[in-house]
Amino acid sequence: QVQLVESGGGLVQPGGSLRLSCAASGSISSINNMGWYRQAPGKEREWVATITSGGSTNYADSVKGRFIISRDNAKNTVYLQTNSLKHEDTAVYYCNALVRVSVTWVWREYWGQGTQVTVSS
Repeated sequence: QVQLVESGGGLVQPGGSLRLSCAASGSISSINNMGWYRQAPGKEREWVATITSGGSTNYADSVKGRFIISRDNAKNTVYLQTNSLKHEDTAVYYCNALVRVSVTWVWREYWGQGTQVTVSS
């Protein structure tokens, strides 16, 4: 089994920053893409950013230039540095990973439990 555990959320003032982390553990052979999504109250979950195993990144237009996604392959961890936060960034942030599970060698998508980010003055 594979688990993804996020951390780093919290309450921050507009213009502030937070660094989110997501660590994958368990029966992991390898990890392909890792990413972040978010879901605001009353809205559907939306994609925020993705990073490939080789380090290539893509961002949603709403966060481009403000958020930075990175990963540490040795630690099976993905990060999201969120800067210049706005009220509309308030949401539960979820990490996502495409994992090749040990023994079975099957590729499966996993999600974390989410971490709350609240931007408020």
